[in-house]
Amino acid sequence: MRDRAAKLPVAVIGAGPVGLAAAAHLLAMGLQPIVLEASPKVSASTRAWGHVRMFSPWRYNIDKAARALLERHDWVEPEPDAFPTGQDLAETYLDALAALPEIAPCLRLGSRVIAVARAGIGKVRNSGRETAPYELRIVDTAGNESGVVVGAVIDASGTWSQPGWAGASGIPALGERAAAERIRYGMPDVLGAERSRFEGRRVMVVGSGDSALGTLIDLVALARQTPDSAIPTTIIWAARNADLRRAFGGGAADQLPERGALGLRVRGLVNEGAIAVLKPFAIEAIARHQEGHLRVSGNDNLGNRTIEIDELVVCTGFRPNLEALREVRIDLDPALECPRALAPLIDPNVHSCGSVRPHGASELEQPETGLFIVGMKSYGRAPTFLLATGYEQVRSVAAWLAGDIEAARRVELDLPTTGVCSSDLLEDAAASCCAPASSTTTCCATPATAAPPESTCCGNAKELVAAEPVA
Repeated sequence: MRDRAAKLPVAVIGAGPVGLAAAAHLLAMGLQPIVLEASPKVSASTRAWGHVRMFSPWRYNIDKAARALLERHDWVEPEPDAFPTGQDLAETYLDALAALPEIAPCLRLGSRVIAVARAGIGKVRNSGRETAPYELRIVDTAGNESGVVVGAVIDASGTWSQPGWAGASGIPALGERAAAERIRYGMPDVLGAERSRFEGRRVMVVGSGDSALGTLIDLVALARQTPDSAIPTTIIWAARNADLRRAFGGGAADQLPERGALGLRVRGLVNEGAIAVLKPFAIEAIARHQEGHLRVSGNDNLGNRTIEIDELVVCTGFRPNLEALREVRIDLDPALECPRALAPLIDPNVHSCGSVRPHGASELEQPETGLFIVGMKSYGRAPTFLLATGYEQVRSVAAWLAGDIEAARRVELDLPTTGVCSSDLLEDAAASCCAPASSTTTCCATPATAAPPESTCCGNAKELVAAEPVA
C-alpha cells in the first residue's frame, strides 16, 4: 500500500484547515497530494463562521508543517497569543497557505467528491482488494463528472454541511423542513450581516453548546443596542437538558479564560432576565402561522407547550455526511459515527476537549488500507474537536503513508488541560457583568461554582410565555 501511495497521488478531500495541513505534511514526507474542494475557494466552512472569534489563540491554530512552508516565503506569523476570528484564520493563514507554489498546484477547487471506491472492485469483492488503488468520482460546479485514481484517501471534508435538527429525537421536527425560511442553523452573524433578520424579533435559540451561548450573547447585545424600538428583540433559550451547569462551564476555573467567561456571561444574562429559559424543552413540531410566524411545540416539565416566535436558531451540533463513502468498507461507532477505535477517546458523555488524548493513524484507519477519516469528520457527532488535534492526526497519517511508523506513533501535541475549542471571545468579561467586578465576585456577583437559581431560569420563561398568547 505504501508503494502505491508513493507512485500515485494521495487524495485529500476538503481544503479547510486540516485538509491543507494534510497536504503540507504529505509534501514534507515526499508524497504528492491532490486536494479536492467542493467550493470555489479554500476554507469555505471557516468563512461561514468568519464573524466568530475563537477562544484558542493563534499558537494553537497554525499547523507546524504549514508554518514551515509559509516561513520559506517570508510569511509573517500573527501574534501567537492573539485570538483570531474565523475570517482571520481564512484570510491571514489559509489563503496564504493555499497560494504557495508548493500547495497551489495540488488544489482542485470546485470539485465535489461524490463517491470513493476501489478501482474496478465492488464493495463485496475481496480478491485483489488490498492492492487495488482508489477511484474517486468528482463533480465540478458546472455539473460535469470526472474521475481520478489515487493511492490513498484522506477524508477531511468536515461536518459543517450537516447541521443537527431542532427535533429532540435527532430527526427533523414535524414541519421543520417546511419552515426552513425562518430557521437558521449554526451561529448567525447577529450583530453584522444578519442583523435585520433578528432585530425586533422574537427569537428562540435551541442548543446548549458554545454556538448557542455565543448566539444568545449577541442577541442580548442586539436588543440593548435598540432599546427604543417599537418592537423589542425577545430572546428564548430552549435547552434540551434540565441541568445547565455543563452549558455554563467552569467559569473562573477554566484555564482558557475566554471560554470560562462565555458561560459566566450567559448565566449573568439569565439571572438578569435578559434571556428567558425553557429547560428541558424537547421540540416535536414546528408550524408556519398564516402571518409568517412559527409555532414551536414541545414538552417541558409542565407538559405540552406551544410558543410563537419569529425566528428559530438551531445550534444542535453537526454530523458527518457519509454518502460518498458508501462503496468502501468503513468501521464506525454506532452512536458517534466516528472511527470505532476513536470513540472511547472522544465520547462527549465522558470527555471535554482537553481530556481527549492525542491520536493518529492507528485510531483513524478504516478497514480499507490507506483510507483515513480525519479532522472534524473523524469526530462524527462529538463536539469536542479542536484544530490542533486535527493537525496532529494528519501529521501521523502522512508519516504512516510514507512508511515512517515510528513517527506515526509518536505524540507531538501539547494543549492546556481544559482543551481548545472555538467560540465567541468575550472582549471584556468584566464589562458584561451587571454589577462592577471585584476580586471576590464573578459576573453579577454569582459564585463561579453556583448554578443559576431554578426559580429565576424557569420563572422567566413561564412569565414570558404566559404573557404572549399562542392560540
